[in-house]
Formats: sequence, C-alpha cells, structure tokens
Amino acid sequence: MTEATRVALVTGASSGIGAATARLLAERGMRVAVNYLRSVQAAEQVVKDIEAAGGEAMAVRADVRDVAAVGAMVEQIGAAWGGVDVLVHNALTPYVIKTFQDMSWEELGGKLDDELRAAFVVTKAVLPAMTEQHRGRLIYLGAVPGHQPRVGMIALGTAKAALTQFSRFLAQELGPHGITVNVVEPGPVAETRMSHVVADEQKQRQVAATPLGRLALPDDVARVIAFYAGEDNAFMTGTTAAVNGGMAMY
Repeated sequence: MTEATRVALVTGASSGIGAATARLLAERGMRVAVNYLRSVQAAEQVVKDIEAAGGEAMAVRADVRDVAAVGAMVEQIGAAWGGVDVLVHNALTPYVIKTFQDMSWEELGGKLDDELRAAFVVTKAVLPAMTEQHRGRLIYLGAVPGHQPRVGMIALGTAKAALTQFSRFLAQELGPHGITVNVVEPGPVAETRMSHVVADEQKQRQVAATPLGRLALPDDVARVIAFYAGEDNAFMTGTTAAVNGGMAMY
C-alpha cells in the first residue's frame, strides 16, 4: 500500500499540533480526516488548505469521548475512503491546573477518565479495519508532566502517564497484527491555544531551560508524528518520542 492510498484520522485537528499534522500527512500523500468538536470554521479552513495544496481531506465532527459520535465519524470516513490506516489521537480533553491539596477527586478523576475514555473509544473504532488488513499505525499525544512532575500539573500528568502505559499494552497486544503503537510527547509548544494563556515570563523561563534555545512549534511535533505514521517506521513500537528541545531528558 502506498502513502497515497492511506487514510489518516487526526483528532483535535482544527488548530495547533493537530492542524499541522493533518497538513503534513496530506502533503505526504495521505487522505486526512480532520476531526473537530466545536471549531467547524477552523477545521474547514484546514481542509481548504490541504485541498489548495493538492491533497484530499474532509472535516469530521465528533466528541472523541462519545462512542456513538466516534462510530458515526469512522463510518463516514469508511464510506468515503475505506478504513482508517493511521490514527493520530491528539484531541486534548479539559483539565485543571491546581495543587493536589486544592484539587477535588472529580477534577483529578474526571481528567483521568476523559483521557482514557477518549483513547479507548477512538482506538476501538479504528481497530477492526486495521486488524483486517494486518497493518496500522496508532499514535497518541502525551505530555512532559506524564514523565516529570510540574507544579499544578498533577491532573494532566497522571492522565498522560496512564495514556502512555495504555499505549504500551496495546503495542504488545497488537504487534502480531502488524500494528505499531507509539507516543509523541511534546514539551511546551508555541503558537497553540494553550501557549496564548501562558505568561511571557513563564515562556522565557521555558526557553532558558531548553538547550536548543526555543520552544517547539507545531510543525516540529508534526514531523515526528509523520515519521511514526509513515513507511519509514517499520520496526518501532511501544516507544515514546520526546519533542522538547532537551528541556526534559529521559
């Protein structure tokens, strides 16, 4: 199967890392389903950008935590293009930034439930086609606090650590079916929705702590995702790629 006939589903693809990934995978010849929840105009703009560059894309709405909505989304993709060959699960569910002492179980447990529920639901939906064709790529977006604690980030860090371990179990189970499973773990990323709420002083501290002297851009993360999604990745599974310019090394 060539790249040109492969179908990629990118969740949370209306902006930031997801949009950059959708554009890059399309540039490399894949048909790309641009998932969004509320930002219909932004998602449609990503599709227009891809089509203007000669690629194929469609915008598909679904709350990735909703079994019925995700099932309908995957059916829509299947009716147009066939099964999903590459899943990039990038959609970020909400979380609070608080210390443990100030946090309720609903805030911590709610984030953990949302994170794993979304990964579970979208993975379950795309796996039948992948197992039938005996090949596929599952790529999940992690976060540095999943490895290294950061003040106030216990909800995100705990949820992303669970997601990473979830992916390892999948890698072990799905390897015999020709399916690779990997995590891309960016550090702070500029030019995203989250970056706009971070104070300039904090951004400067982040840059100072990064050996490569700048924060990641969405395209930096997208290139690593594209490697995991592509034909060059024939023998890497169960791995985590840190994309943080050396800010965190492990």
